[in-house]
Order: sequence, then C-alpha cells, then structure tokens
Amino acid sequence: MAGLNLRFTDEELDALRERAAAEGRGMQACAHDAVIAAVNEHSRLFDEAAEHVLKAGGELNRRLA
Repeated sequence: MAGLNLRFTDEELDALRERAAAEGRGMQACAHDAVIAAVNEHSRLFDEAAEHVLKAGGELNRRLA
C-alpha cells in the first residue's frame, strides 16, 4: 500500500490525537478514514450537482424545442 506524509499544526495534531484516543483507535486510522470520508462526500456532492444540472438542462431543452 502506498503511503502519504501529512503535516499538521500542533493544534490539529492534538485534536487528531484526542479524537483517536476517544474512539480507541490509532491516529493513522482516524486520519485515513477522515480523508476517505471527505473524498467520498466531495464525490457525492459533485454527483448530486451534476444530476441537478442535467435535469435542469434537459427541462430547458424540452422547453426550447
């Protein structure tokens, strides 16, 4: 598996450490899951926006035809 080095401020690292401890998980697992969740959410929002644009465009094309 490929790796990635990330830089955090002291405050960000403290927050990550606290979250990981609260969940009983490692910091790396928490950071990994947060990145994947953000990527998935971005993809979901993009797909929703694209669907909306296609519907609106289709309706506009029907009205213009």
